[in-house]
Amino acid sequence: MSIALWIVTGIFAALFAMAGTMKVVTPYADVRTKMAWVETVTPGQLKTIGALEALGAIGMILPAATGIAPWLTPVAAFALLLTMVVATALHVRRKEPTTPSVVLGAVALVVGIGWLALG
Repeated sequence: MSIALWIVTGIFAALFAMAGTMKVVTPYADVRTKMAWVETVTPGQLKTIGALEALGAIGMILPAATGIAPWLTPVAAFALLLTMVVATALHVRRKEPTTPSVVLGAVALVVGIGWLALG
């Protein structure tokens, strides 16, 4: 189970690290042309969302990998779950597909519970 959990956590963290970094470094107008929902947030909010996603990705890997405050790994996963709950609500309000955010939220829940079970 530990190896499978590490694999899922690593892939999940990589997805959030890439998505978060893209939101932070790409100009607002460019992100807005690729993601329709971005028009509902300000440039500052978009950068904040991206930074939180990237930090969440780091928070899922470093504590467990280093053994320093490993309790932060499930906390980061649950924080990303909360992010996906908010994203799902935004997509519902905009009448957009919610499947990606629901799936990512479910994976975040599984990862968080998995690390709690190992702890």
